[in-house]
Amino acid sequence: MSEDSLYTIKDWIDDLQKRGRLTFSRQEIVTQFPLLSEKAIHNALIRLTTKNSIVSVWKGFYVIVSLKYALRQIVPPELYIDDLMKFLNRPYYVGLLNAAAFYGAAHQQPQQTSVISVYPPLRDTTKKNTRINFSVTRKAIPESLLQSFKTGTGIVLVSSPELTAADLIMYQKEIGGLNRACTVLNELAESLNFEKTGKVFFDYVPTSTIQRLGYLLEQPLEQPKLASVLYAKAQKFGCKFQKIPLKYSKETEHCATDTKWKIIINEQIEIDE
Repeated sequence: MSEDSLYTIKDWIDDLQKRGRLTFSRQEIVTQFPLLSEKAIHNALIRLTTKNSIVSVWKGFYVIVSLKYALRQIVPPELYIDDLMKFLNRPYYVGLLNAAAFYGAAHQQPQQTSVISVYPPLRDTTKKNTRINFSVTRKAIPESLLQSFKTGTGIVLVSSPELTAADLIMYQKEIGGLNRACTVLNELAESLNFEKTGKVFFDYVPTSTIQRLGYLLEQPLEQPKLASVLYAKAQKFGCKFQKIPLKYSKETEHCATDTKWKIIINEQIEIDE
């Protein structure tokens, strides 16, 4: 196609929408319009961005703002996270409060989208009042611990209820602390089923997190059945408990210890009902 062609970049983007696509990369445009100069492509994308027809959520990666979202000018990240992570060639899953929301445990509407991926860490990004926060895991992400949810444009990978519970404890600082984690965990409890949890879970989740999760389920959250199954599975798969504080950044002197989970109780949990 030539620069004088009646078929424009906007036409091409409109055609993408008709085919159900919500995202595209700059490289796709370069391939589709080989005779257009870099400057012409840049200017076209700037015009479309200024008109709020598209938004660049990552360098070289764009989301189409459909009529459905034109008024608010915010496209829900779960609609394009899968495409973005494929563009970045990174394994991922949506986790923490966002994952809990998929299971009906959203105590409050999350103000950001939490995505867990692997090293090296990705920088957080905020575009059009939409914030994506990236956390990192040092281990390869086991697909068996994820669930796939359909979106209006494809799918999104979300941590299972059990992995979500563990992550709420492990990444507690990123969601507002241990009390906030327990409040959400309290609502998530009815979705948990450790009976089906296999060795992969205990290999992936740090034993210290298993201990804290088990103690919290058994004591302040009063979920003894869940805690009992988790404990039995942890023993079955060889988790070696060592004495650790419930809150790792707090003094432990003169604190009682839960002998079953080997948790030093240096924090009193308050659950927001």
